[in-house]
Amino acid sequence: MFVAEAGGASHSELLSLSSALFMAPTRTVRIGLLICGTLTGPVAAAHGDYYDVYNEYWRKITPEDCPATVLVDSYHTRSMEFPKEEQLDDYDLFMITGSANSAYDDTVPWIPVLISFLDGLIKNHPKVRICGICFGHQILGRVLGGECVHSGKWEIGPTSVELTDLGRSIFGTERLCLQQMHRDLVPMESLSRQFASGELELLGSTGHTENQGFVKFYPPSSGSDVVKAHQNIHIITVQGHPEFYESLITGIVRQRAELMGPPTVSDYWGHKGGEYDDEPGEKDGTGRRWHKTDGFDIVALVLWKMLGIIPSTDVVSNIPGPEMVVAK
Repeated sequence: MFVAEAGGASHSELLSLSSALFMAPTRTVRIGLLICGTLTGPVAAAHGDYYDVYNEYWRKITPEDCPATVLVDSYHTRSMEFPKEEQLDDYDLFMITGSANSAYDDTVPWIPVLISFLDGLIKNHPKVRICGICFGHQILGRVLGGECVHSGKWEIGPTSVELTDLGRSIFGTERLCLQQMHRDLVPMESLSRQFASGELELLGSTGHTENQGFVKFYPPSSGSDVVKAHQNIHIITVQGHPEFYESLITGIVRQRAELMGPPTVSDYWGHKGGEYDDEPGEKDGTGRRWHKTDGFDIVALVLWKMLGIIPSTDVVSNIPGPEMVVAK
């Protein structure tokens, strides 16, 4: 059921959940979606805008039964649309989407405003959790003291991320395969102080992008050590796109083929090329296009644990959490 919200939210959606896997009592989980990009051309015609993509993501990752109501509000940052200060503590999580803009480009008027907004959100409303995806990962890297730079090379399509020990514990797997669509990145050295101090912790790396995501835990209430449980995650980022899927990425590759260049595009298509749509039974020669990705199950499970909807143990224990049944 769609709900029109006051206070600048352009879209809202209620998703009802309930299951024995989940924690009681019933509560409302409110998510603010900071939309930083737009889809265009045939991709937009086939898949809608960013709100539609993220709304579909939340629909698909929502287990059939759990005692919670999830409310998603969207804000178009490119139009200088942000929630009001007095609304911020009403949210459980803010998600920052991808964007065709570069997170380092302060000549784009809304980017410095977004940085200021996120800085205030982190410092003045610490109970609100934050998840940054692609551009969102990069902009949070800047907010937390790092840099975003242009790498000069594309990383696209399903890509295996080599996880750190902490990354393996958080995601419950040895490697994480995510859709990628970027050239910009957050250099490790730009956050060296934060990583050395433990303020931030690296989640994983690829050959192209050493910093594929990071996590910031809440500090302990006393002098004790930080408890590294999913529910103690304040900020989590991934350079990849857990919300993207094959047909959407394929559409983007077709639209941007000239910009990406033949080597990048050929790596995605493989020898079979890209002039077909149905998934073949035989994957030889199909490049990375049809590789299975983990955004709709493994990353989704982490989000639910982070929100406290699914119970979790300390992630440093390496004990896998309960499997989530994804609604079809």
